[in-house]
Amino acid sequence: MSAGDIVGLVATGLFAVLVALIGILLVKFGGVLDAIRDSIVDANASLTPLVGEVTETVRSTNTQLARVDTITRDVADVTGNVSALIALFAATVGGPLIKLAGFSAAVVAAFGFARGAERSTAKR
Repeated sequence: MSAGDIVGLVATGLFAVLVALIGILLVKFGGVLDAIRDSIVDANASLTPLVGEVTETVRSTNTQLARVDTITRDVADVTGNVSALIALFAATVGGPLIKLAGFSAAVVAAFGFARGAERSTAKR
């Protein structure tokens, strides 16, 4: 064997070792890809029911919001009715009460004036 043959055999051996190492790395990388695929399948399996539950929760929340909207609208109607009732009560009772208060003040003033006149004549 010549030196060229020995170098060729060593190069072939090194190339075979390199191919074996690359093969081992590819097998390990395939295992990593399998683990990633399994993780994705597991995540998909657990996320599918979760998405269904979230959808049901959102649907229920929308129903409750519709009820709250109805309640809010009814409260606004009741508030308007109470406001109109208060205005009606003030117009119905307020006017006569003001007149009665004015009359009472006039009577008190008249009696007070009369008492004042009696007192001033009694002092003389």
